[in-house]
Amino acid sequence: MSHIKGGLTIIKEMVNHLAPSEKKIAEYILNNPEESILLTALMLGEKSNTSSAAVVRLCKSLGFSGFQELKIRVAGDLQEEDVRGYRDIDPEEDVKTIIDKVTSNTIQTLRETVDILNEKNIQEAVALLSNAQSVVFIGVGASYLAAKDAEQKFIRINKNAHAFSDVHMAATAIANKGPKDVVVGISFSGNTKEIAKLLELAKQNKIKTISITKYGNALITPFTDIPLHTSAAKEATFRSGATSSRIAQLHVIDILLMCLASQEYKQTITYLDETRKAVSFLKGETT
Repeated sequence: MSHIKGGLTIIKEMVNHLAPSEKKIAEYILNNPEESILLTALMLGEKSNTSSAAVVRLCKSLGFSGFQELKIRVAGDLQEEDVRGYRDIDPEEDVKTIIDKVTSNTIQTLRETVDILNEKNIQEAVALLSNAQSVVFIGVGASYLAAKDAEQKFIRINKNAHAFSDVHMAATAIANKGPKDVVVGISFSGNTKEIAKLLELAKQNKIKTISITKYGNALITPFTDIPLHTSAAKEATFRSGATSSRIAQLHVIDILLMCLASQEYKQTITYLDETRKAVSFLKGETT
């Protein structure tokens, strides 16, 4: 969760969603990162044939506090060694090469996710989850796998957690929740209509909401109290939502779980011991 990296990742993910003048600046930075961090806003505006005002607007669009934060984050990215980028598989590749590529892609996704995670938002999300009377995790498709994983892990530490594969059942559950509950929406794109509608329903019931999505504004943004972002680097042909992006979602869930467990350490150890005993008891019955 570094605040001194992630600049280039965020720019890559947002570049095609920016206003024309801001896009020109973003592309200039991506093509000339080393030079860009040495420029003033006025100089960068001139180099990109825009203006210093456009540079300021770009920083706002990217979610940065200002041009200085943008430069610091890009400079942090440039200090990273061996940034290989994402690699797609090719026809008839040998198993060893595929293993290397898949592993490299996963590591890259996790690194980029950590770089763009907001520590303050993580802390606020953990506080909400800690005090929640119940937690509803929602996701469809591959994102439901992450929601189900979260349900299993949170139940193990005695949290009243539920994940739904049926959006009608999810809506029914949310309809009976209130201000003491939390809904966590998981969507790689952030534009899954069903998740957006469920989060909107949650907001109507004054329920606090957390989202886990790629960086940038999306359908679910207006209905999210605390956004948590994962990497959304350019998708290779076979790097669908069921691969690297799913790993990133699971990683964010694990971070939330571990932060919560650390905060409630003694209670968590007790709950985990009890769940282990229960599983051992079942194994003893079947052997």
